Amino acid sequence: MGAFYSAVSGAFEAGFKVVGVDLHVDGLEHLPATGPAIVAANHVGYVDYAFVMLAPPRPRREVAFLARSDFFDRPVVGRALRALGQIPVDAHGDPAAALRAAVAHLEAGGIVGLHPEGTINPTFLPGAEPLTGRSGAVRLSWLTGAPIVPTAVWGSQRLLTKWRPARWPGRGVPVRVRYGTPYRPAEAPPAEATAELMGRIRTLVDRAIVEEGAPEGSWWVPAARGGGAPGPDEVRERLEAQARERRERRLGRQGQGG
Repeated sequence: MGAFYSAVSGAFEAGFKVVGVDLHVDGLEHLPATGPAIVAANHVGYVDYAFVMLAPPRPRREVAFLARSDFFDRPVVGRALRALGQIPVDAHGDPAAALRAAVAHLEAGGIVGLHPEGTINPTFLPGAEPLTGRSGAVRLSWLTGAPIVPTAVWGSQRLLTKWRPARWPGRGVPVRVRYGTPYRPAEAPPAEATAELMGRIRTLVDRAIVEEGAPEGSWWVPAARGGGAPGPDEVRERLEAQARERRERRLGRQGQGG
């Protein structure tokens, strides 16, 4: 997989340079050079995984991201994800298979990447309602002893994100990937341990927001920072409507198959 992973990450790197993305990476010293680790990042845009993939210097450590299983059903994308060693997660069924695959990857000394929020958080603030975070990262750490590396991705929402038209914002868009200090979560109720993780990620995101600046009213800036991003109530309503629509589509396909 190494040559293919290197080629794909190189293609992303070249493509982002061509369109003028200004990628900044901080905290590389926190990413273990060897051994297992869990990279737990916030989720603001559809290409967050690509920036996490590009952040380590060459030769890059490969990151096996947990991704929604329906992506693997798409002919071209699915083949690429499998070739890259990514891990499918059945978001609407039994996640046990993904958990087993992630544990095996960590026990073999690899890096697993995931977004605890489970989907793009349109508020752009990690841990904010209604996407407060899922416990997968802390459970993986408890099962394997692998440290969690809290990670912030900021700026990628300006390229491609949920509920915004696919429109290139122009050259020079800054995107930051910031790795935090690795840690092993203490034994605690899963919700409590997850809240601690999301707090660590949010601290990193807050720092990135301050460094870039937060123009008042800008759609990519959280409402809590004076921006125009959707607030929690709007996000909750739209996510619930989206979930109902997906359930109806799945039921429709099942009915046609029967």
